[in-house]
Amino acid sequence: MNDEKLQATFNQQAASAYDSQWARLAPFRDALHLLASAVLAGLPADARILCVGAGTGAEILSLAEKFPGWRFTAVEPSAPMLDVFRRKAQEQGIASRCTFHEGYLDSLPSCEPFDAATSLLVSHFILQQDERTGFFRGIRQRLCPNGILINSDLTSDTDAPHYGALLEVWMRTMAGADLSQEKLEQMRTAYRRDVAILAPEMVAGMMASGGFDRPVQFYQCGLIHGWFARAA
Repeated sequence: MNDEKLQATFNQQAASAYDSQWARLAPFRDALHLLASAVLAGLPADARILCVGAGTGAEILSLAEKFPGWRFTAVEPSAPMLDVFRRKAQEQGIASRCTFHEGYLDSLPSCEPFDAATSLLVSHFILQQDERTGFFRGIRQRLCPNGILINSDLTSDTDAPHYGALLEVWMRTMAGADLSQEKLEQMRTAYRRDVAILAPEMVAGMMASGGFDRPVQFYQCGLIHGWFARAA
């Protein structure tokens, strides 16, 4: 999916209702955030965190509560989504610790290197494998030596005999978010056309090719896999 189409997709969503729509599936998110905070717990008390594709800021809000000295840069191309996060950051009292960048990573102004970066359910929208590797390389270039990337994506071996059964279970799970049958069918179509669902080892390989040490898978829930890796 190209940048313009991706941005339009998220702008078309009701940003103000995005979190409430997916609230029933919050255990997926909460478990990922819990483990991510454990991965990053050894960072300095004044760590700087880059969040690529920050959306409505869920991972930042979670990390900011646990680590009160950390500062965050949210990169998000959808203005409505970023506005929701800005409001939440003000309500939680962390707006002064956040930089809000409407756009993509390549348009983020140069700044001091970050201690860590998150990219949660973002890179699977990049269909071309060389561009996806370049995405990880762009994050690597923004990190300190030994900086940590946490990445999660929808992944599976779609050619494997078990994929059909796994996808059916996943779609039943998605139905728990009160998605209409029409929305579920649109999701199925998007998984075939607009989302690069690749085998986990392929995604890990692209992270490594982007300039990271061997990624460590620390999370799996359905089709969602999560890895952490240090800058090589």
